[in-house]
Amino acid sequence: MLIPVILSGGAGTRLWPVSREGHPKPFMKLADGESLLLKTYCRAAAVAGNGAPTQCGEILTVTNRDYYFMSKDEFACAKLGETQSGAFMLEPMGRNTAPAVAMAARYVAEKYGRDALMLVLAADHLVQDQAGFAAAVASAVELAKRDKLVTFGIVPTSPDTGFGYIEAGEKIGDGRTALRFVEKPDAVKAAEYVATGNYLWNSGMFCFKAGVILDEMKRHAPDVAAATESCWASLHADKSAGQMLEIPAETFEKMPDISIDYAVMERSSNVAVVPSTFGWSDIGSWGAIRDLVAPDQDSNRAVGDAIFVDSHNTYVQSPDRLVAAVGVADLMIIDTPDALLVAHPDRAQDVKQVVACLKKQNHDAYKLHRTVSRPWGTYTVLEEGPRFKIKRIEVKPGASLSLQMHHHRSEHWIVVCGMAKVVNGDKEIFVGTNESTYIPAGHKHRLENPGVLDLVMIEVQSGEYLGEDDIVRFQDVYGRA
Repeated sequence: MLIPVILSGGAGTRLWPVSREGHPKPFMKLADGESLLLKTYCRAAAVAGNGAPTQCGEILTVTNRDYYFMSKDEFACAKLGETQSGAFMLEPMGRNTAPAVAMAARYVAEKYGRDALMLVLAADHLVQDQAGFAAAVASAVELAKRDKLVTFGIVPTSPDTGFGYIEAGEKIGDGRTALRFVEKPDAVKAAEYVATGNYLWNSGMFCFKAGVILDEMKRHAPDVAAATESCWASLHADKSAGQMLEIPAETFEKMPDISIDYAVMERSSNVAVVPSTFGWSDIGSWGAIRDLVAPDQDSNRAVGDAIFVDSHNTYVQSPDRLVAAVGVADLMIIDTPDALLVAHPDRAQDVKQVVACLKKQNHDAYKLHRTVSRPWGTYTVLEEGPRFKIKRIEVKPGASLSLQMHHHRSEHWIVVCGMAKVVNGDKEIFVGTNESTYIPAGHKHRLENPGVLDLVMIEVQSGEYLGEDDIVRFQDVYGRA
């Protein structure tokens, strides 16, 4: 049995303004309309159960609790059915990859046995050669059956300072022993590594038995192992049933913040690496996104509507409006409804400094888009000013907002499309297209879509304070009350 484990975390700050804390890198849509998370899920499903349809196991996703419903929506796009969507383990906060892998291994070992194999994948990587990936996984499985900790090393296509490296030793099966892991090198050292032919890029993907990684964790990172047992004992779920396991904050916050590389892989003498060439990219910067798009004769590339006049080596991504580049060279222009990034390609790694500045200023643009996803649908801020805010709200069929109340604002709801079922104080009413209702401040209210089509409405807020934290929830089908 091979159980894929998807690690879905990290803010992807180098891909701002598209990747943000509330809508991070795994949920970014590429030019084909699919997110990195969806691609990873489909890739995992193709090899689950070691590729045998009769052994098709579940997929375990370890993610932040805030991304649970967004992740389920993405997986539903694959149309593989509930039987393969598997389980979710929800973290209350980020604690790096070692705690995530340890908790996943504890789950797999209890449900499937210590000899069950885990395939650990990052949710935000891209693999372009699916057949090559499946072949590499098959090689890794054979090594993992021999109690090896297996990692996937990418054969370098050029010296690159953006990746860590693995020095490969003698041959073992279809892989090689891993002699050592090295940090991201400078340009000179990277060139030396590539010239030897014995160094591979560290992909951050792994395969091992659940019991073996747990034993290695006890040996090399006993603090992580001990904290894992404490967290496992306090999980809010029937552990045998799976599906959704929520880790309490009071135990998980005691987990050491450390990567699986530092905690185990760099310390263990039992690591093998499978050299791989399956079109891998960690999509670590806008340069990687740009390289996925075919250039024109002037090396310009575009996603969305763009016009280039006397311009060279310029990348434009603007799905919502036309961008014209005139007489410019060596630029990356990333446009979103509420933020614009203009950067030199050589400084793509420094975009994360913009996010750091926004955080210092407590600016919402580091965290939220103008359109915000919620378990029930989305809302988009159309306009706001002193004492008013206008939103477009879209509610999925059968979905319902919480029964709630606001202290400082009143709301006027106008239905644009569909039918709304509204609780307004002591009344329950239906509001159809071109109809409206008014919610005074202090009134308990709830919005529900009883139909089979999306409900679209305009909300006009007015009051002294319009912050999203002015909300008291009394009941909620998504567990937020």
